[in-house]
Amino acid sequence: MSLIHQMPFELLVGLRYTRAGKRSGRNSFISFISAISMAGIGLGVAALIIVLSVYNGFQKEVTARMLSVLGHVEVYQMNGPMADWHATARSAFANPEVQGAAPFVELQALLAHGGDVLRPAIVRGILPEEEGKVSDVPRQIRSGSFADLRPGGAGIVLGIELARELDVKVGGKVAMALASGGGGTGGSTGGGAPALRTFTVVGIFEAGHNEFDSTLAYVHLEDGARLLDLAGPFGLRLKLRDMDRAPEVAFQLKQTMPGDLLVRDWSKLNVNWFAAVQTQKKMMFIILTLIIAVAAFNLVATLVMTVTDKQADIAILRTLGASPRSVMKIFMVQGALVGVLGTALGVAGGVLVALNVGSIVAGIEALFGVHFLAKDIYFISEVPSDLRWLDVAVIGATAVGLAFLATLYPSWWAARVKPAEALRYE
Repeated sequence: MSLIHQMPFELLVGLRYTRAGKRSGRNSFISFISAISMAGIGLGVAALIIVLSVYNGFQKEVTARMLSVLGHVEVYQMNGPMADWHATARSAFANPEVQGAAPFVELQALLAHGGDVLRPAIVRGILPEEEGKVSDVPRQIRSGSFADLRPGGAGIVLGIELARELDVKVGGKVAMALASGGGGTGGSTGGGAPALRTFTVVGIFEAGHNEFDSTLAYVHLEDGARLLDLAGPFGLRLKLRDMDRAPEVAFQLKQTMPGDLLVRDWSKLNVNWFAAVQTQKKMMFIILTLIIAVAAFNLVATLVMTVTDKQADIAILRTLGASPRSVMKIFMVQGALVGVLGTALGVAGGVLVALNVGSIVAGIEALFGVHFLAKDIYFISEVPSDLRWLDVAVIGATAVGLAFLATLYPSWWAARVKPAEALRYE
C-alpha cells in the first residue's frame, strides 16, 4: 500500500484544499490570500530572527570590548587605600573562579596639549606588569609601549581617540590638571587653582570602544597614587574564568574575603546600559511578534472564505460519514500547513541573513556610499550578529502557535455546517 493511501483522509483533503484551485477564480483568490499569509509569516519570522541576532551581537560585542578594559569584578577598600593589596589578592585567589588580580587607582582630570585643546579624562593608575592579567589594554597598544610606564617616570598611555583630539603622538607632552582638593603634588594650590603636572605620552591604545578610546588614560600606579596623596591603591580588579558568573562570584568574595570591602561585578558598573538594551530587545520582540500575529490571523479570513466555498464538499463528507471532528481537522491542517511552511521559510531566510548580516550591510554601505553606525554614537562601527538557536526555536514555536490559534474558529465553524442546509441550493 502506498504512503498516500496510508495517510489520514483529513490530511489528504486539507493538503488538496491548500493547493491552488483550477475550477474558479474564487479558489485561486483564496489560494492567493493563503500565499500572502504564508509570506507575511515568513517575513515576520525572518525579521524577528535578524533583529534579535543583531541585538544579541551588539550586546555581546560591546560587552566584550568593555570587559577588555574593565575588570570582571572590582574590590574596593572602604576605609582608605588598600595597604597590602598582595594579601587581598591572595584571599581573592582562594576562589577557584578568580584568574587574575591587579591593583589600581582612578581619578578624573583635564588633559591639555599646546594650550589650545582641553579634554576631560579618566586617569587610571596601574602596574604595567600586572595589568595584562585583568585586561587586554597592554595588547591593544597601537604605538609606543605599555611597559614604558615606570614609577616616577611621568609617562602616560592615551586612548587613540583622546590622543587624536589632543593632537598628540608618542613622545609628546600633555599637561594634567587635577582639582582634587588635596595638599600634595597633585592637589590644588593654596589659591584653589588646580595644580598642573606634565606627562610624556609613552603609548596609545585602541580598545574599539569609543567611550574608553576617547576618555581613558593610564599612568603608573605610583604616579597615580602620588597625584591623590595615597599610600596605596584604591583596590583590585579581578578577572574570572567565566564572566557570566561574575554576580555569583562577587557575592562569594564578599562573604569570604576579610576586611571592610566593597565588591562590585561588571554588570553593576554599567547597569543602566544593559537594562536599556534588554528593554529594547523585549520591546522589539513584542512589536515584531505582532507583525507575525497580523499575518497569522489573515488565515482566519482565508479559512472563512474556504469554508464558505467548500460547504457543499463539507456536506458530502458529512453524508459519507465524516464526523464534525474530522471536518474540523481538515481545515486545521490547511491553516497549520500555511503557518508551518511560512515559519520554515522565515527561519531559513532569517538564519541565512543573520549569519551573514555583517557582509550584507558592508556590501550595501559600499554600494550606496553610506555608513549606518557612527562609532562615536554606537560604540562600534560594524553591524554584529550573534545567532542564538534558542531564540530561533522560540520564534518558530511562537509563529506556528499563532497560526494554529488562527485556525480554531474557522475550523469549528466548518464542523457546525449542516449537510441538508448546505446541499439545499446545490
